[in-house]
Amino acid sequence: MSTFPEYRPRRLRRTETLRRLVRETTVSVDDLILPLFAAPGQKFRKPISSMPGVAQTSVDELLRDAAEAAELGVPAIILFGLPEYKDETGSSGEDPKGPVQRAIAAVKKEIPDLVVMTDVCMCEYTSHGHCGVVRDGYVQNDETLELLARQALSHAQAGADIVAPSDMMDGRVAAIRHALDDEGFSNVAILAYAAKFASAFYGPFREAAESTPQFGDRRSYQMDPANGDEAMREVFLDIEEGADIIMVKPAQTYLDLVYRVKQETGYPVAAYHVSGEYSMIMAAAERGWLDGDRAMEEALTSIKRAGADMILTYWARQFAKKRRK
Repeated sequence: MSTFPEYRPRRLRRTETLRRLVRETTVSVDDLILPLFAAPGQKFRKPISSMPGVAQTSVDELLRDAAEAAELGVPAIILFGLPEYKDETGSSGEDPKGPVQRAIAAVKKEIPDLVVMTDVCMCEYTSHGHCGVVRDGYVQNDETLELLARQALSHAQAGADIVAPSDMMDGRVAAIRHALDDEGFSNVAILAYAAKFASAFYGPFREAAESTPQFGDRRSYQMDPANGDEAMREVFLDIEEGADIIMVKPAQTYLDLVYRVKQETGYPVAAYHVSGEYSMIMAAAERGWLDGDRAMEEALTSIKRAGADMILTYWARQFAKKRRK
């Protein structure tokens, strides 16, 4: 008699077709959101040295990238802004003629079915690079809320489908929800960066968004990477304040939180595969240390397997092209 049990898992691993038949988790193009960086000017495209395949673009160039993403089946983009000017209060963030506002209008005019999300924060627009009003070296929470609400409202007025506050100020979801509702934008959804950690993996993004703090760091408002229970408290606060979708950022180094948020809330969960997580795979692939396509697909699958309903990833177009082939 055989010494093996009757159940042999390897029976269903013999061919790719069998493996596909029993695969438990599948990442689809429908799960992906492409980040894009809107800059002033025309016919402007500046590659980001630390993020292969990613660039700052003027609105006309961004529209080409958005159209390509839509044609490939990517359902949504999220916009970040590079303003023409910066000041202490980030006033350019609510400028109706700012790059993000113009990009929203252009995309919704040319590609109306593409979902347009917008990052709502101050760090890209302030001269000091912090996510709110600074006084005596400290970011002032309550004074910042009105500025965030005005910025979100300007995005809604331009045609955004979803606004995504990433600043981590207490009470900002409620402030934005009230501002949108008061002005007749009750159908504009809020994707809350609810559990956003003070991570070492944001470096390449700060080059892309030109948002490096000019002093100190962001640990007084972004979360301690050691705290999971606190993350859940943040999540429930944002839900109570009116968030429609909950975000965990970063993604791959916080898969336990992605799982907990989905299991404990049942809400739609987004996870941001951030710049550092993307760039370290791209850099290793460029050096031939690993297969970049396989590594990236494995990374995205791990995020989906943990419970994410949607993934913000700079790899969205490459993934869609690979799947189409």
